[in-house]
Amino acid sequence: MASSRAPEVAVGQAPAFGRARSARRYARATWRLIRRKPLGMAGLLILLVVAFGALFAPVIAPYSYDQTRFTSRLLSPSWSHPFGTDNLGRDTFTRILYGARVSLGISAGAVVLAKSIATVIAITSGFYGGWLDKLGQRLVDIWIALPTLIILVTLIGMIGSSPGSLVAIIALANAPGSSRVIRSVVVSVREEPYVEAGRAIGANDARLMFRYILPNIAHIVIYSSTVTLGSVILIVASLGFLGYGVPPPHPDLGGMLSGDGLTFMRRQPWLAVWPGVTITLVVFAFNVFGDALRDLLDPRLRGS
Repeated sequence: MASSRAPEVAVGQAPAFGRARSARRYARATWRLIRRKPLGMAGLLILLVVAFGALFAPVIAPYSYDQTRFTSRLLSPSWSHPFGTDNLGRDTFTRILYGARVSLGISAGAVVLAKSIATVIAITSGFYGGWLDKLGQRLVDIWIALPTLIILVTLIGMIGSSPGSLVAIIALANAPGSSRVIRSVVVSVREEPYVEAGRAIGANDARLMFRYILPNIAHIVIYSSTVTLGSVILIVASLGFLGYGVPPPHPDLGGMLSGDGLTFMRRQPWLAVWPGVTITLVVFAFNVFGDALRDLLDPRLRGS
């Protein structure tokens, strides 16, 4: 006689049908992105290519980023040097890969830190309201009114321009503005019936904020993070262009524009073209992918 017991699943092991269902869900989301938002899919592909090149730069790069060869100065693109060389004979393609690695690493770290700070501030301020919310919003107004670039340059001059310092400083500059966007959603979500139901069953404030409200504003945090990454890439490039980026000999896309690219632009314009094209493509990709991601994650826009 056959046993009627259901097959046992090992502890900590997801059932096969659960994994298959997750795979199908991700496949459907990818197909929906391709079909409805082809420009967003193009942006995602650009980001994947740039991120792959930056992550595996030590493997992909044909030379070292600080390897000089004075007999190969200011060469045009060729098979041995796809993007040409700079005034010290360094391979421009290699320096673009490492420059993208530095820029993306600093930007991603700064955005993650900024959104984490902004989310905590926004949820606390928007949930409690009252004098705490008013005080927080006035401080945000004051901070936003200050020129961002001047604040960044001042703080970098005081602290230094190491990668860790740049991540912390840029995050501090972006967190207040991000908190305002997230707070506006928190204020509307806190009045939803499921939050009131959680309060009725005795959930404390911390549980209401991070179990009921946070999951329902996650799409705003994710969407704003992708768009903010594009603007932070420009900030990192601007700091490098002004000489406040990572110190040499580490390559920086903005520093490559202001250094060799600006000095030798007439003799070898490729030195300015490749960093500029890279920055433009990355910013464009983050913006269009962020717009597509917003439409996919926001329930109100899924049918558009």
